Amino acid sequence: MAYPFELGFQDATSPIMEELLHFHDHTLMIVFLISSLVLYIISLMLTTKLTHTSTMDAQEVETIWTILPAIILILIALPSLRILYMMDEINDPSLTVKTMGHQWYWSYEYTDYEDLSFDSYMIPTSDLKPGELRLLEVDNRVVLPMGLPIRMLISSEDVLHSWAVPSLGLKTDAIPGRLNQATLTSTRPGLYYGQCSEICGSNHSFMPIVLELVPLKHFENWSSSML
Repeated sequence: MAYPFELGFQDATSPIMEELLHFHDHTLMIVFLISSLVLYIISLMLTTKLTHTSTMDAQEVETIWTILPAIILILIALPSLRILYMMDEINDPSLTVKTMGHQWYWSYEYTDYEDLSFDSYMIPTSDLKPGELRLLEVDNRVVLPMGLPIRMLISSEDVLHSWAVPSLGLKTDAIPGRLNQATLTSTRPGLYYGQCSEICGSNHSFMPIVLELVPLKHFENWSSSML
């Protein structure tokens, strides 16, 4: 999860988020090189008269500054499209969880089980136990098995919401009357926090998301106890 004065992204927990972090670094390096080149050219213009005729009329220079930006855009677009298709691809999910947004809480239904569903409300500040996080803890966590592909079906009962967990690279809109789909795979166990990322009313800030990723054996024990 995030910590105070954090300047970068949260640590990646899923292969998709790792790819997104690598793409961010790749694009940021290109932006840094372009900015350095532009700054260097501006400094030359301010410190040099540049009266030579070959700099004022040069076919070669015009060709370079036309082709080079196109190549740079291709270097950015190809990795971006690759990650986009990876995020949309869901191959034989081991578990499906339906998430419904409400004003202002989330409800979850494990569709592979006959009767396993619950609502998830934020724990008020006055009821927090020592060590629990303000505005992020919920009364019912979403327990999921780690290392398995999980399909999340996301929709809403009332207004627009957005189901987002940054460390897993997930952010999917919850739209009334529409079922959106996202894939989730965690590489390690732990607690992962998120929040609604779409302004949905007066209590928009008070509908957190908590995922508890556990080994498959622990998940089976939990699901048996909930049924």
